[in-house]
Amino acid sequence: MLFQKLILVISSACILPFGNASPVAADKSQSQYGRPFIHPGALHTKKDIERVKGHVRAQEQPWLRAWQHLESTKLAQATWVPTPQSILVRGRSTTNASVPSENYGYAYRDAHSAYQLTIRWLIGGNETYADRAVVILNSWASKLVDIQGTEDKYLAAGLYGYQFANAAELLRTYRGWAYSDQRAFGVMLNDVFAKYSRDFLDHHNYKPDFYYANWDLCNIACLMSVGIFNENRTMFDFAVDYWKNGLPGDSSVVVNGALPYFSIANYTEEGSGKTLMQHQESGRDQGHSLLCMALVGVIGQQGWNQGVDLFSTFGRQILNAAEYVAKYNTNHTVPYTPYTSWEGLLPVVSPKSRFDARPGYELLHSHYAELESRNASWSKDYRDYVNGNISANVEGGGGDYGPNSGGFDAFGHGTLMYRLQKE
Repeated sequence: MLFQKLILVISSACILPFGNASPVAADKSQSQYGRPFIHPGALHTKKDIERVKGHVRAQEQPWLRAWQHLESTKLAQATWVPTPQSILVRGRSTTNASVPSENYGYAYRDAHSAYQLTIRWLIGGNETYADRAVVILNSWASKLVDIQGTEDKYLAAGLYGYQFANAAELLRTYRGWAYSDQRAFGVMLNDVFAKYSRDFLDHHNYKPDFYYANWDLCNIACLMSVGIFNENRTMFDFAVDYWKNGLPGDSSVVVNGALPYFSIANYTEEGSGKTLMQHQESGRDQGHSLLCMALVGVIGQQGWNQGVDLFSTFGRQILNAAEYVAKYNTNHTVPYTPYTSWEGLLPVVSPKSRFDARPGYELLHSHYAELESRNASWSKDYRDYVNGNISANVEGGGGDYGPNSGGFDAFGHGTLMYRLQKE
């Protein structure tokens, strides 16, 4: 059947201001940013897909190698069997025996599989992969009702919420995904993932100025992507404004993932004159520092594809932070200003997890260096370092960076999906 424009019904579990006590149609009015939603329009657009498809069909590099790498991965196979859960658990409670054991690995593996399978369909044209992605998403929509665990449940909401929503946004044009099933998936995104993301951003688990930036960033990314899929302007605009300004109406609340708080110090690099920005997790460890960069890339890209330029916000803070983090993680010295977190004084830029290989820099370098022709030389160096960890010399994705959650926090496959210039 022909694809019908998706109009989702937001159910009663949605917290204000995203809905009310009765089912209502999603707000489809134009936002303050002046344009209707574009679909697909979270991490990738139709134009992006056509560009990548053209490169692969022409057997151009590096896209052909990146495509072949995607084809070879375990999660991108039509034989993948999803494992949906009724209650998603991250963080094992030591005080409440009724909370089930942790099972969040099922969510990130299935979300990555749905994304990779959908990419294989969009680029390669084989509907077998789209059919399997439909099975994955429908299985979660029909079963998941809640997220539990320790405070880590908010990480599950943000990370797997933005990932499931992005997979769904790409699959929404597939004629084999029934309108009723898309609607059910949108309700699940709203009533489970977005609910917890909004709760965290509003209250921070009632522990002010406690959580590091990545907690805010993943939940902002979730609300943006769910807002796009569900055509919920209120949700999308709230997330964008929150990232730019912090908690609406209360500037006294410290929001470490919002740009005014994310920036700790700015430095002018000798020689290049570029700005390097130390961010809120620079003194914690480099694994989380790199996670923050992957997440701000997601936020920037999701805004960009909806006509909202977050990449240039506050003097291009995303670029400035990306260069600082990349420079340090390619074995160079960076300036540092001591600051405090809930753990106390963080006296030096943390060497912990330095030189970790994390996906995300293909997106960042592509936007700033290839699209905008800006100096992102350290980002290129780190991008190349990460790509060098894969035999095909491309950015990998879920399953390529270990079995644990940190290797699944970003979709990756950026050489295929974001690279603009030929080798």
